[in-house]
Amino acid sequence: MIRRTKIVATLGPASGNPKTLERMIRAGVDVVRINFSHGTRDQHIELVELTRSLARAAGFTVGVLADLQGPKIRVGKFEHGKIRLEVGDQFILDATCELGNQERVGLDYKELPNDLETGATLMLDDGRIVLGVSQVKGHQVFCVVEQGGILSNNKGINRKGGGLGAPALTSKDLEDIRTAAEFGADYLAVSFVRSGDDIRQARALLQEAGGKGMIMAKIERSEAILALDDILEASDAIMVARGDLAVEVGDAAVPALQKRMIRSARANNKIVVTATQMMESMITAPIPTRAEVSDVANAVLDGTDAVMLSAESAAGEYPVEAVEAMARVCLEAEKEYLVSIDRRMQNIHPATIEEAIARATMYTAGGLQIRAIAALTQSGVTALLMSRRSSKVPIFALTPNEETRRRVTLFRGVYPLEFGEGLNDPEVILNLAEQELLDRGVVRSGDIMVMTIGEPVGKSGGTNTMKIIRVGEWKTRHGIDIT
Repeated sequence: MIRRTKIVATLGPASGNPKTLERMIRAGVDVVRINFSHGTRDQHIELVELTRSLARAAGFTVGVLADLQGPKIRVGKFEHGKIRLEVGDQFILDATCELGNQERVGLDYKELPNDLETGATLMLDDGRIVLGVSQVKGHQVFCVVEQGGILSNNKGINRKGGGLGAPALTSKDLEDIRTAAEFGADYLAVSFVRSGDDIRQARALLQEAGGKGMIMAKIERSEAILALDDILEASDAIMVARGDLAVEVGDAAVPALQKRMIRSARANNKIVVTATQMMESMITAPIPTRAEVSDVANAVLDGTDAVMLSAESAAGEYPVEAVEAMARVCLEAEKEYLVSIDRRMQNIHPATIEEAIARATMYTAGGLQIRAIAALTQSGVTALLMSRRSSKVPIFALTPNEETRRRVTLFRGVYPLEFGEGLNDPEVILNLAEQELLDRGVVRSGDIMVMTIGEPVGKSGGTNTMKIIRVGEWKTRHGIDIT
């Protein structure tokens, strides 16, 4: 059984050495995440080059997701590194404070006082500390501690219900976009997105820098939920970033929102990644908790394209084991994944010829005992459209384009194969593609498979033909021994 759900692993100190990274790739990593919140430009470029070198040597294709830091809405530093706040304490968030103490602390985001009013609720350190705003005066926010605890340097600030006005793209992000373009990121994730305009701006900046990657919106603000349709329209992919989102909308609301976002993304032909604390305990433990196993499995059953490891693979003690555990859970969950024809889509006309071919292919795959689908593609769009329909039939994206092969590593149920360089005769291409899957053991003589291709050959976005093939028939007709 081939695993359909893809695995994204964040790289960091625990996984940046060649030996560990190679083991992670062999264990099942499909896409690596470069987190621009940590590390330097040179370190990021070096990690990407190392990943691609190791993947090529091992015979794999691995995509690269560059994740922008976004606005730092955080407290500043304390004189002694941390303080303890008790319920009822008075505390001040002061945009001009240089070094914090028991009474006040500075702010990385200097405009915070302008976004607040009396009665607002602030959640610090992922909601571990709660402050009620009693007064806003100039550059100071006067607060009363409603839930206490240890507050240390640079902890994050969220407003309950959302409403902080920090722009999604900072000056650091602009530099990082140029770096992402330089190393050829396959995906660029934009943090703290509020609307589709944030995505459109990021796309324009990436293209201006020479980048060709797809744009992913991280859904972690409450405003993003309200603007989800606009964000989906503007983006190529979304990430269900459950950490900050849970702080803003409440943890109990996140599971239903996750299901809604996955459903909406697939309906709009977009890619979706589920992230945050999926196997958090494996930072320090060699096996996941039962709750974490259920969490990953439920995301798979919801139809997510990929599940993501963060600190587990970046800084944890068991990065390889975390990948292995995630792959194991995905495979088991996929055995129970229900395949059904989307009746709603039958009443919606396909927008393009490619979409019509993709739908016809998946409908055929559901009705016949199809062993595999071979999508001969330049851009990967047809393979993406096929992967939006529920199926257990593997989709092989056969393409000469290396960027396309890396891009499809994030598509659920799609597997990249290098194929077709210099070929232009459709009949020859189809028969060589059949032989390619036969040689790889994907199909056997007598199996039924479906192939899609565009004519004229080599034109991006031109898939216009679907062909149902019984493996080996062409060779039989032409007197070639297929035993």
